[in-house]
Amino acid sequence: MIKLEHINKTYYSGAPLHVLKGIDLNIEKGEMVSIMGASGSGKSTLLNILGILDIYDTGNYYLNNVLIKDLSEKKAATFRNTMIGFIFQSFNLIGFKNAMENVALPLYYQGVGRRKRNLIAMEYLDQMGLKDWSRHLPNELSGGQKQRVAIARALIAKPQVILADEPTGALDSKTSEEVIQILRDVNKEGMTTLIVTHEHSVAQATDKIIHLKDGVIENIATVGE
Repeated sequence: MIKLEHINKTYYSGAPLHVLKGIDLNIEKGEMVSIMGASGSGKSTLLNILGILDIYDTGNYYLNNVLIKDLSEKKAATFRNTMIGFIFQSFNLIGFKNAMENVALPLYYQGVGRRKRNLIAMEYLDQMGLKDWSRHLPNELSGGQKQRVAIARALIAKPQVILADEPTGALDSKTSEEVIQILRDVNKEGMTTLIVTHEHSVAQATDKIIHLKDGVIENIATVGE
């Protein structure tokens, strides 16, 4: 599903900063993988490259056997909208849209009509236990409810990969467990899932832990072995 071959990335704002240094990685379809590392290790840069939000300098990135390289912004956006679902620590919900409208947004970009996309959004909110909160704005929801809305939004376009950047970072421990259980359930249905986290309890809920250090993969550990 995901194959990285010797990926390098350097930022040139001021002194050159070589963030990723020859990353080689294979993630199979249906795997649930966590990425850990200290601040500055390259976790977020790696996730942004996987999510086609940032470009890499050298190497090759294959997503579902398609080379992701030198894409036009239009083609990159198409890949993001159809292949990848994003979940963020800060939820990234639109404040003036209610829960249903936030969840339905990816379908809007796919050209689905309002009535149909809202019906589908309600189905996903119902799965998250939030049907009764569909008309509430984000500022009327708890952190856990916001993250479940964000997960529903990530899933509605039926992507092949879920990328989650510190999805429990703003949540208490009980709510974190609930969110990770939702992601595990989604993964069991065949969704390839990558989670950047600094929390060992979250990493232990995944199948495999990738440890990054100073822009290189220090080790890859299979959970339970």
